[in-house]
Amino acid sequence: MRRAIELSLQNVHSGNGGPFGALVVKDDEIVGEGANQVLATNDPSAHAEVIAIRAACRKLKTFQLTGCEIYTSCEPCPMCMGLIYWARPKNVYYANTAADAARIGFDDAFIYQELAKPTLKRSVRMQQLLREEALAAFKAWEQKPDKIPY
Repeated sequence: MRRAIELSLQNVHSGNGGPFGALVVKDDEIVGEGANQVLATNDPSAHAEVIAIRAACRKLKTFQLTGCEIYTSCEPCPMCMGLIYWARPKNVYYANTAADAARIGFDDAFIYQELAKPTLKRSVRMQQLLREEALAAFKAWEQKPDKIPY
């Protein structure tokens, strides 16, 4: 955890993004780490957890982090939580809380509220198009004999 906190502090001084750091550990070895790079890359998905998970998956040559642990300087946001569930680590440890982050301007409460609403009631307009055409890819996946389920 101290390394995640160190990454978050370094990031504040670098100007690359927000005060967030994260790392992935497997068998007591750091296999991926990252700090928030949103400002440096103009990428709203470049959160510390995302960068650390991507690095760990590259190093381990897998898309799942089975048996790994994630240490993050702050309770993960909704996007990072989704990624964490997809990556399937065994544990996540965090230091600062979502409430701590909200106090300094990183408030995810709006996103949680929006996700709880029916699609048509969300503030970002969402409209379904061409479902029948898009189902062709799903049918092809379903019938693919050599697919790797995940």
